Amino acid sequence: MGVRLSDGGDDLAPNADINITPFIDVMLVLLIIFMVAAPLSTVDVNVELPVATGTPTPRPDDPVFVTIHQDLSLSVGEEDVSLGDLNMRLGILTRLDLGTRIYINADRSVPYGEVMAVMNRMRSEGYLKIGLVGLEEEGGPAPAAAGDLATSPPAAALQDAPE
Repeated sequence: MGVRLSDGGDDLAPNADINITPFIDVMLVLLIIFMVAAPLSTVDVNVELPVATGTPTPRPDDPVFVTIHQDLSLSVGEEDVSLGDLNMRLGILTRLDLGTRIYINADRSVPYGEVMAVMNRMRSEGYLKIGLVGLEEEGGPAPAAAGDLATSPPAAALQDAPE
């Protein structure tokens, strides 16, 4: 036999509702963290392009080189040409084969915009396989910045531009 000592009227009934106060505290802390971290992720960075460190591609048998000199003059192979005559000269050397890979040599002091102008002129004619000739350091890591030159003489490397 069991005896009941109280009728249970003064006890609190179980509450099935969740306490959302800790949840709101956590959400506010996360909001503050993201508000502080978001401006830090959009920092503008000055870019100095490094010397190419990729594996050089094999050199073709009869490569076509377009050279942009320091004074912004152009030459195709050994012959000096103007920007207007560039595509005509390339057509002669490639025998109008638009699939021929063309390599661009540019002096370090040539502005990037001038290199892009030459590339755009070639692309407008249909030459889409354009490679950039860069310098590769022999036997070591790439220099920290593009302005730093290695003490050992660099070897020429052929790097393909994205198509």
